Amino acid sequence: MIKTILVALDPDTDTPVATRHAGEIAKRYDADVTGLAVIDMGSIEAGTRGGGIGSMYLMDDLRKNLTDEARDKAHDLIAEFADAMDAMNVRYDAHVKEGVPFERIVEDAKYHDLVVVGREPHFFYSHPEEKTETLERAVREAVAPVFVVGNRYQSIKRVLIAYDGSDPSARTLQRYVHLCPFGRDATLELIHVYPHGGKDDAELMLKLARDYLKKHNFDARVSNVGGDDPAEVIAAYARKVEADALVLGGHSVSKIRQMAFGSTTASLLDACPVPLFLYH
Repeated sequence: MIKTILVALDPDTDTPVATRHAGEIAKRYDADVTGLAVIDMGSIEAGTRGGGIGSMYLMDDLRKNLTDEARDKAHDLIAEFADAMDAMNVRYDAHVKEGVPFERIVEDAKYHDLVVVGREPHFFYSHPEEKTETLERAVREAVAPVFVVGNRYQSIKRVLIAYDGSDPSARTLQRYVHLCPFGRDATLELIHVYPHGGKDDAELMLKLARDYLKKHNFDARVSNVGGDDPAEVIAAYARKVEADALVLGGHSVSKIRQMAFGSTTASLLDACPVPLFLYH
């Protein structure tokens, strides 16, 4: 059951959508919502380096101006979040913190059941068009599931679960069942994308997953779909069945002590037409 929800706030148009989803989930479970605005001090510092001794004072002034501007924007975001929560009659708390955005999100996620964030978070408030890796790193490292939304709100009534039998997808399936973020009225469908020649194994895998869901009083339709590009097949299938959300394991693989975001998950973050519930 969900009792605490974290919303990452930034100036993008998807933040009001994230806030609304968080509020609706909170109302379903009588949960608390925390709004988090992060001032990206690292980007401010990086943007004000360089130059000779003569430009040092100019850089100091620029750094101060950017910091003040970012703090003002962060407090504006908190005020907008508070207004939205008050309008929905949801309990909430709100914080402005300074640091590296994904690190602040990951740290606060330790004490929340779910993180809700826009698909393109730009926490460098002075340059909101600048793309960052905040989302990918937060999904990869947060201990809580992350619900990623776009800039258009839609109620969640039909949920597509992508399942391939891997540990991340199994953990994600279990986490979704235990949290049930969209309520039990949402229709569930499981899809497995299998390579050529792997259909028999896929059918057994989906049967076991469906049996697991039934034991938790969820009924789900299952589908096997052949294809060589899982991200492309899943995105197309989500459109075909008019899914309102996609549940997906956030795969990560270790290589030379660096974590590389799973290719299927990363592709779907860019291409999938619906919000994604991600876990790893």
